Amino acid sequence: MDLLDLLGLLLLAATAWLWLDSLKARETAVSATKAACNGEHLLLLDDTVAIQRIRLGRDDDGVLRIRRIYGFEYSDTGNDRRTGSIVMLGSRVLVINLNLPDRPERAMLH
Repeated sequence: MDLLDLLGLLLLAATAWLWLDSLKARETAVSATKAACNGEHLLLLDDTVAIQRIRLGRDDDGVLRIRRIYGFEYSDTGNDRRTGSIVMLGSRVLVINLNLPDRPERAMLH
């Protein structure tokens, strides 16, 4: 096995790791988003999130992790669509943004 074969195998292994890690992070994002929507009496549309941005970021300990931002759509009535986002750092949820409107009738629901 020469150097080129070894580099090819390393690239293939890194790609497989990134793919599996992304699947795990996406599952965590979907679960956290569903919980956030349920907590606000909202419906997560399509029961999924979609990747919007991926880059590297550091956690609180300074360790380099993959930072992913996913977008999703939800509804409060079933007749409208609103967008939200969730930010993940590695497998940890940093922020879930529902972009909820400030409406007085919304406060009366809770």
